[in-house]
Amino acid sequence: MALCAASRRGRWLVRALAAPLAPGWPRTPQPLPAAALLPAAGLRLLPSAVRFASSEGRGPGADGPQRKVVVVRITSPIMWLRTRFYYLLIRLYFDQDFSIEEFTRGAKQAFSLVSKLLSQRKLDLLEELVSEEALKVLKEKISLLPDNHRDALAADIDAIMYTTEGDVRIYYDDDGRKFVSILMRFWYLNGANLPDEVPGETKVFQIMFGDERTKEKKHLLTANYEFQREFTEGAKPDWTITRIEHPRLLE
Repeated sequence: MALCAASRRGRWLVRALAAPLAPGWPRTPQPLPAAALLPAAGLRLLPSAVRFASSEGRGPGADGPQRKVVVVRITSPIMWLRTRFYYLLIRLYFDQDFSIEEFTRGAKQAFSLVSKLLSQRKLDLLEELVSEEALKVLKEKISLLPDNHRDALAADIDAIMYTTEGDVRIYYDDDGRKFVSILMRFWYLNGANLPDEVPGETKVFQIMFGDERTKEKKHLLTANYEFQREFTEGAKPDWTITRIEHPRLLE
């Protein structure tokens, strides 16, 4: 009897938290304002926060110092507590095996794959990964992109410098179906031929490979991918991308 009462209170808590989001939650969320994208909540990319760090080389055959980008994160305590509380609710009432670390690894792989397919205009291969509404919008935008912007969409898995979760939402639709939505933000390096000053971009770096006379310009770009899963009984246990944003590149 006590277990049933606790379960009812737990369901009431989830509904109470989700209730303010349900009425105004669109099936296809609107893009975030450009000003809200960089810097993102919980992250500050200061001149001293993104820097080059040299290593001794990756092995006996390495030539000269290697370079890497180090990103220092300043976390908002309120955002951190909020997201962790929602992760706890997901484990308690939706999926007891849910792990944000495992989810993040999968999200990075999905982001790399989808961004490359977008860059190559292979949108027909995205039907199992991206929602129908989001795919329809992408088809219209991709057809208008110049080649250099399309090239800049692609993110190699090793070029993803930083990943962080944004907003986490639990909500019910009018039919009582249960959903969880997690917005992921990615910072990645790309060598596309873009202007030195791209609005919405954090910074342009000169990455050194080999010796000091060899320079390769890389742009540090951002992308926002929203992942959604339905947790209604009988629904497929798959995460679907419902929103894709590459600020100032894919608009």
